[in-house]
Amino acid sequence: MVVTEPISLQPSERIDDLLTHDLKIIQSDEVFSFSMDAVLLARFSSIPKQGRILDLCTGNGVVPMLLSTRTKASIEGIEIQPRLYDMARRSVELNGLDERIRIVQGDLREYYKEVGYEVYDAITVNPPYMKMQTGDHKLNDHQAMARHEIGCTLEEVVVACKRLIRTGGKVTMVHRPSRLGEIITIMREHRLEPKRIRFVHPRANLEANMVLIEAMRDGKPDLRLLPPLIVYNENNEYCDELMQIYYGPKEGLDE
Repeated sequence: MVVTEPISLQPSERIDDLLTHDLKIIQSDEVFSFSMDAVLLARFSSIPKQGRILDLCTGNGVVPMLLSTRTKASIEGIEIQPRLYDMARRSVELNGLDERIRIVQGDLREYYKEVGYEVYDAITVNPPYMKMQTGDHKLNDHQAMARHEIGCTLEEVVVACKRLIRTGGKVTMVHRPSRLGEIITIMREHRLEPKRIRFVHPRANLEANMVLIEAMRDGKPDLRLLPPLIVYNENNEYCDELMQIYYGPKEGLDE
């Protein structure tokens, strides 16, 4: 049940609709707002019906809230930036999900010291995509940290996942296809075996601009390359599967 008491907003903040299960989220143009990659990550990931789920680099908490529509498991999100942490915490409160979702402010590289090793059944992560020497640095601090590997590198994210996920647990990541080879190599170095990969293409005739990858802790080599997901059709409208992901009851991405 969504709370009836008003949630305090900062001057630049607004409340947006997540377009599913009447969920709302607090956002601001001053920080990095969620985009399609977070929605696809939340729908692609294999999550247990019960147990413990952790979302790394949780930002304003969009992935934990979307995951809450798919499971009764306990969900946690960790975010290093104080402002984004506070927005996520208030969004959880706004939706009356306090008893199901816990948002933590902290460094994912150190989180195992607080919760222990191998305690989660599933982990999701939408990490910064760009190495420090690439991309546009004409951003404020919040946006720069969300896009660039300032607070954590790809390998540090994978190491954190290895420490926190139980044997047989699933780690799901969304990233850029240009770094897929690096992702697979680092995952395997740290006992995370890639099991499912799906590329996301803006249109059928264009290269992929996102990749979804799911790995299993201590799994055996057995990789499935799933059919591509096409975002826009020839009429510049969302393809049917994207419409189902955003608005419909079907899981879509799990096929």
